[in-house]
Amino acid sequence: MIPTSSNLQSEPPKPLFSYRKYWAKRFGIAPFLPMSRAEMDVLGWDSCDIILVTGDAYIDHPSFGMALVGRLLEAQGFRVGIISQPDWRSAKAFKTLGKPNLFFGATAGNMDSMVNRYTSDRKIRSDDAYTPNAEPNKRPDHAVVVYAQRCREAYPDANVIIGSIEASLRRIAHYDYWSDKVRRSVLPDSKADMLIFGSAERAIVDLAHRLAAGERIADIRDLRGTAFMVPRGWLPAADWAEMDSSDVDAPGPLIRHTDPYAMEPEKSQGSAPPESGQVIQFHVQTRKPKLDRARTAIRLPSYEQVADDPVLYAHASRTFHLESNPGNARALIQGHGERDVWLNPPPIPLTTPEMDGVFAAPFQRKPHPSYGDAKIPAFDMIRFSINIMRGCFGGCTFCSITEHEGRIIQSRSEESILNEIEEIRDKTPGFTGTISDLGGPTANMYRLACKDPKIESSCRRLSCVFPGICENLNTDHAPLIQLYRKARAIKGVKRVLIGSGLRYDLAVRSPEYVKELVTHHVGGYLKIAPEHTEEGPLAHMMKPAMDSYDAFKTMFEKFSKEAGKEQYLIPYFIAAHPGTTDVDMLNLALWLKSNNFRLDQVQTFLPTPMAIATAMYHSQRNPLRKVTRDSETVETVRTGRQRRLHKAFLRYHDPENWPLLRDALKEMGRAELIGNGKKHLIPSFQPVGTGLRHKEAIPSRPAKPLQRTSVRNTVRTPARAPVRLSPKPPRPTKAR
Repeated sequence: MIPTSSNLQSEPPKPLFSYRKYWAKRFGIAPFLPMSRAEMDVLGWDSCDIILVTGDAYIDHPSFGMALVGRLLEAQGFRVGIISQPDWRSAKAFKTLGKPNLFFGATAGNMDSMVNRYTSDRKIRSDDAYTPNAEPNKRPDHAVVVYAQRCREAYPDANVIIGSIEASLRRIAHYDYWSDKVRRSVLPDSKADMLIFGSAERAIVDLAHRLAAGERIADIRDLRGTAFMVPRGWLPAADWAEMDSSDVDAPGPLIRHTDPYAMEPEKSQGSAPPESGQVIQFHVQTRKPKLDRARTAIRLPSYEQVADDPVLYAHASRTFHLESNPGNARALIQGHGERDVWLNPPPIPLTTPEMDGVFAAPFQRKPHPSYGDAKIPAFDMIRFSINIMRGCFGGCTFCSITEHEGRIIQSRSEESILNEIEEIRDKTPGFTGTISDLGGPTANMYRLACKDPKIESSCRRLSCVFPGICENLNTDHAPLIQLYRKARAIKGVKRVLIGSGLRYDLAVRSPEYVKELVTHHVGGYLKIAPEHTEEGPLAHMMKPAMDSYDAFKTMFEKFSKEAGKEQYLIPYFIAAHPGTTDVDMLNLALWLKSNNFRLDQVQTFLPTPMAIATAMYHSQRNPLRKVTRDSETVETVRTGRQRRLHKAFLRYHDPENWPLLRDALKEMGRAELIGNGKKHLIPSFQPVGTGLRHKEAIPSRPAKPLQRTSVRNTVRTPARAPVRLSPKPPRPTKAR
């Protein structure tokens, strides 16, 4: 079956729970999805219809992707098995449950495997939060590729599907920070038959039923949210068109057009003299026919082009992100050698009833019994929290949520959320009455959406809140306020905390919400993420200016005082983000000191695949604007010394960083900030036994001269002693 305008663009999707259940529904609901043949025998299964392979421990909880997808497929009547953290060094572990009747579904887990295994400094992490007892090295690098290859090796004729966030973020050619090069799409490397990107529910349910009905996977080409390999130049049908966007616009020669109203013909060198009489020339300009968006595919620069040309990489990134709205996105094509990667438009977001159905599955809400008493940190972090929505329209360039979950908010119903709170109370061991979070990618986007569905479906903005909040965005927090109040009223619930990051630029639109939040739902500290204080970095991050932070801080302190509570804001910041200069980081350090913030742990920018900020980092161009050969260059922090310096500015109070900061301040012409008074950033003395951390790694002179301040780029110095916000200044323990 080939894609058509009706089933890819116009026709509403088939409701998720309207399919006729597969015959295997007769086996009933499994207590846990089986991870061994012995468990299959107890269930009376002779085989699995679908086997999901994951790099995480199997926790039967809706916060973990494989459990969510597995239980959804089970609700459709399929027998679903789980292979968790298999030994990837051979195909043996991938034969544990036998050959699946329909397909293998391979995923790296809830996190990209490279982000999971490595720090922003490319060092191997000492633990893995998604593994029993946090044991490291239980998954390979580029896990989704390795797992898919092993599935293929185990059963060459089995269908292999890849998905989850790692596959989503690597569905086209992408910059890989850990190898410092552009890698191919994971599709050709993994040898998978299909890649499902974004929220997978619609595509994977439809795919499973069609395979069960006897369709060949090679013939299924009309599922939104899927990608697959096709011959070079393939189109679904003869009436489809391909739009070439494989190069940036290049300036050409200036052509002087003939005046159609001229009373005399244009004279050209060597032309014959005109005959007697008046001559009038008419020039007909033809326009290209308007293409049907539903039957148009855009050709991106090929893998070979973007691997060799950073400008084309930035251009491809911009084109890709402009085709991300499910309401108007077109199919995308990217050449890889002699074949193409074909991407259908993104999936249609789930409705509220569909979201409720997905979260209503009979989750055990605990790890598989095979792990015994082992502690799994990721589970401990979320076992008393509830996901109330998905998606984010913030568009922060360093974040990959939008590329995976989309910009349209998908919210659960109030009833569904309150039922889950009662389930936690009744089923989760160790519950003491505190719900640790009601949130999602952000704390306060629940039920926020465009006021007009037609405008929403045609919009091509990358953010609904940058550079300012869109006038078409509904920012009413009343449904969220009501949800909070009903959650607090449930018997057995003592407190409901909000642990997800708050969009304070949205929150200040609703003082009633801020009061409700501050009065009842802050456990002493509330995390928010300004990410920076300076205009340049904030513009490249697509984050709001600091006046929004100041307005929220005023409200927060006012309502905390009215509630008789001593509470603190915990701001998070990013070091070394594209578009950030040394002067910007110095300004941020001075702001931190003037506000008496001392950050315990900070985050250095980590270029994740397909994020816009990653395209900035790799190409030194800005995909937020039209990309040309003459586009402005984006300041990027690439050397180890400069990355350490930017991080050191965030921890200006740490004696280990003082030698590095002293050298930098002198080179920037700001030696007056070195001293032992309140107006100084760092002291002139060095405690014995400190300051040795970077000694071996830092050359006597930086590889690139640090920026000196000038009249046009002046560093703000505190005009007075730092203002203490509280008797004990807040100390964040982690950064977002």
